[in-house]
Amino acid sequence: MPKLNIDTDFLIDSLEALLSIDSPTGYTDNVVRHTTEELQRLGLEPELTRRGAIRAVMQGGRREGARAVVTHLDTLGAQVKRVKENGRLELVPIGHWSARFAEGARCNIYAETGSFRGSILPLKASGHTFNDEVDTQPVGWPHIELRVDAMTQSYAQTRALGVDVGDFVGIDPGTEFLENGFINSRHLDDKAGVAIALAAIEALNRERPKLPVDIHWLFTIAEEVGVGAASIVTPDIASMVTVDNGTSAPGQNSAEFGVTIAMADQSGPFDYHLTQKLVELCRENEIDYQKDIFRYYRSDSASAIEAGHDVRTALLAFGIDGSHGYERVHSHALTSIAELITAYVASPLGIKRDMRQLSDLEGFTEQPMEEAEQPPLPPEADSTD
Repeated sequence: MPKLNIDTDFLIDSLEALLSIDSPTGYTDNVVRHTTEELQRLGLEPELTRRGAIRAVMQGGRREGARAVVTHLDTLGAQVKRVKENGRLELVPIGHWSARFAEGARCNIYAETGSFRGSILPLKASGHTFNDEVDTQPVGWPHIELRVDAMTQSYAQTRALGVDVGDFVGIDPGTEFLENGFINSRHLDDKAGVAIALAAIEALNRERPKLPVDIHWLFTIAEEVGVGAASIVTPDIASMVTVDNGTSAPGQNSAEFGVTIAMADQSGPFDYHLTQKLVELCRENEIDYQKDIFRYYRSDSASAIEAGHDVRTALLAFGIDGSHGYERVHSHALTSIAELITAYVASPLGIKRDMRQLSDLEGFTEQPMEEAEQPPLPPEADSTD
């Protein structure tokens, strides 16, 4: 199936809108409302779980053996652990990210009485006071605090504002879109994945290719804390492609351009046959791609498998530099993944028995075992002299 043309302007506009909405895990209602309304504008009829995960089904030729594309709406963030005697706030992280990247961040504190602005600072923030100790103090969440932009210098004054333990903290993304295609922002993980899914849906609605099976567009709300797609996968889904960030870093093969196809993460290998299908679609459609393995990484795919769902899983990643920190990606990667998704969802079914949850050996898959053909040795290497 050939790829479809992606409206890159629509993708970037969607990403910009998503990044403007704070959505740390546990505080995702607003981004769920926004995404649901976007899906409705694209002609789908989304359903919400009790807590707000979204499922929007695009009708295909049959219900059984459905395909799913999953992204997550939640991001990293923080919560108030303690109101300190100086009126400032001790924090604990939401998700796994270093306090090194929290230092200097602007943020919103969401209290019962309303929101407040603030800054996250190291405990020794003034060089004029602490001199070299600013550089030598430890890095870690116990060594930073949130300074609230309100008239408060004590525990009592901060509590009087309505700020309390457990309040959510949304970290400003600091988004910048450059004319050369680079995008710098926190929370590209996984707001960029959501924008990719929306752009793919827009292209499919515009071009109307024939879909062999239903396509479930899934948007989860707790991936950063390991829950992810645990409860939103239905029995009629046979294969699920996750779209999330990859890590462009030393020792990794991910890139900020093209598609990064993950072969394995810390949960183990992804499905051989689904992954190979995605590789072949890249080759057929001349979509730039590379493969990678992530040792300290898990995604919505892992949570679905661990919850007991018998689905084939794969991961398409946009390689970002500085993951879970000050992230950067190029729009080429985002467009490339959206193109691949359009080719995938409209491609013919390769494993017909996947339409049934249980069946016999007939039609079961095979993986190559025969010895590969090798080119002949050059004459000088074959010489016995």
